[in-house]
Amino acid sequence: MELLAKTRWMPVPQRFGAVMWLSFLMATAATGVFFSILDPDDLRYCVPFPEVSRMAAYTIGFFLFWLLTAASGVFAVMFTYPPNPDETPRNDG
Repeated sequence: MELLAKTRWMPVPQRFGAVMWLSFLMATAATGVFFSILDPDDLRYCVPFPEVSRMAAYTIGFFLFWLLTAASGVFAVMFTYPPNPDETPRNDG
């Protein structure tokens, strides 16, 4: 965090890793809560998808939750940390 304190920006790979790891953890929790309340077999009556097994429904649900939490994390990091000042194009004229 010394780099962030000195320069007020964070390298892109570090941002990517932070977003993906935290979104993975949140997707795990969201999948657990969601499928504790709803059974995947009950969802087939509401959604016109072809027959999928329970494991496939859990997997699809996890990846959808991961995508959702990663997208919100990307926007949060993008708006929180400004880009590197050396890489920002300038308008000098």
